[in-house]
Amino acid sequence: MAAQSLLSESVIGWSIFTVVLLVILAFCWIYIRKFQSRQDSEVVSTITAICALAIALITSALLPVDIFLVSYMKYPNGTYKQWAANNETRGQIEATVLYGYYTLYSIILFCVFLWIPFVYFYYEEKDDNNVNKCSQVKNALKYTVGFVLVCVALLLIGAFVPLEAPPGQNSTQWEKVQYLFEELGSRHGLSALSFSISSLTLIGMLAVITYTAYGMSVMPLNLIKGTRSVAYERLENTEDIDEVEHQIENLKSKCKDGRPLSSKDRRNLQELEGKLQVLQRRGRHLDIAESHCCSKVGSALRPVKIILGVFFILVALLFTISLFISNLDKALHSAGISYGFIIFGTNLTNPLNELLLALQPVFPLDYILITVITVYFVLTSMAGIRNMGIWFFWIRLYKIRPKRTRPQALLFLCMILLLIVLHTSYMIYSLAPQYVMYGSQKYLAQAPSTDPVLGNTTVSTTKICDADAPEDECTVTRTYLFLHKFWFFSTIYYFGNWAFIGAFLIGLVVSCCRGKKSVIEGEVEADDSDLSDDEYVH
Repeated sequence: MAAQSLLSESVIGWSIFTVVLLVILAFCWIYIRKFQSRQDSEVVSTITAICALAIALITSALLPVDIFLVSYMKYPNGTYKQWAANNETRGQIEATVLYGYYTLYSIILFCVFLWIPFVYFYYEEKDDNNVNKCSQVKNALKYTVGFVLVCVALLLIGAFVPLEAPPGQNSTQWEKVQYLFEELGSRHGLSALSFSISSLTLIGMLAVITYTAYGMSVMPLNLIKGTRSVAYERLENTEDIDEVEHQIENLKSKCKDGRPLSSKDRRNLQELEGKLQVLQRRGRHLDIAESHCCSKVGSALRPVKIILGVFFILVALLFTISLFISNLDKALHSAGISYGFIIFGTNLTNPLNELLLALQPVFPLDYILITVITVYFVLTSMAGIRNMGIWFFWIRLYKIRPKRTRPQALLFLCMILLLIVLHTSYMIYSLAPQYVMYGSQKYLAQAPSTDPVLGNTTVSTTKICDADAPEDECTVTRTYLFLHKFWFFSTIYYFGNWAFIGAFLIGLVVSCCRGKKSVIEGEVEADDSDLSDDEYVH
């Protein structure tokens, strides 16, 4: 009977995970194909981008399965279910989830430090027609070696940096070396992998502060404000064309008598001709947009967009408020900076944490909510990247536009989104720390009786699992172990949350001050070629 119950619970959890897996793969394929350039496409880079994004989302989808398994080991009254009463059985379940994380995180390291860099440099070498296939592979591998060395360095640091006190100064060199290898073997590589993933999550935190915080404000406000009128934009564009043509005619009239134009006039003429080409291309795109059925459907769905915009801005405010309360709770009740501001429960009422705890017993509602949160982070991150582009400090590397994104930009896009999704695991922990650590687990605590009839006896009371619970009564999720193996990363994440809140508020003010965007926003740029218009005409 216990074996059948265990099998039933496992089948439910992993069946839902499989369904979500298929949905994730379909979403990634549609997402990448939407932004992929039709003329400058590459099969290898497309497959790489789809797989990398899918792996990141699948890793996040494993989080609610982890929480579900540790939560369903117990009844609501705090006692273990029959199939989970054995410590060995619970250990097997925890090991299954742990191996799942090992596998997915190892694949992420492989993507970030080997697969994606190799495909990126291979495609960069392909631009040179004089390079053959062997030279492409050789040059791509040469540049990829640097990423591999960084990965090896991170794994070694994580594996050999001890978390406990090392042997004393009087110990021999052999004892010290033996201690390091014992530490490595006793943790089965958990620290090595955790350190590497935490390092990537740290980069993802910077991407979240830069792109996601801005996208959380710009996406809903764009839905609420809508776009400018196509007819008004066409009229305005026609007037600009007439004005530029008039200026060009005035400049050309200066050389009718055979006299050459001055260098200043030649530069002005060249700039005006370039501006005229952009305006003419803009006019063609506006004509297409006006006649396209999507414009008419978009106008009909205007009320729905406003409702979605209001909903998304409320969700963004909910996340920001929950994150602020969580950070305030850490500032007031944690052990401080030297312990990574870690808390093992909630001392202040956190709305999102309470919502997840309420939904968790009715599986898969919490699974759906976390999946929605992850997808919401991806969509808002994409909105931020699309509006800002991919930057390296002050240098703009790539633009992200529907049907016009280069293969290299797609690889950068998925690398950024992969790192962002990695950081969402810590973001969810920050929003709902108790839920991520213990789920809905409860335990029985012995407390002195307050009934005078019973005298000096103890009674069992049900309590929510926290740091004060006995170790064998509450099971910590494997996610928590990966995220908080090193206290200094938790400290950086804590201050990163404050930076995220500040970036969101700044982005909200900037988005509110901006006017409506153009109906062909991002389709026409001065550095685009005329040939790229074919992607929209056909």
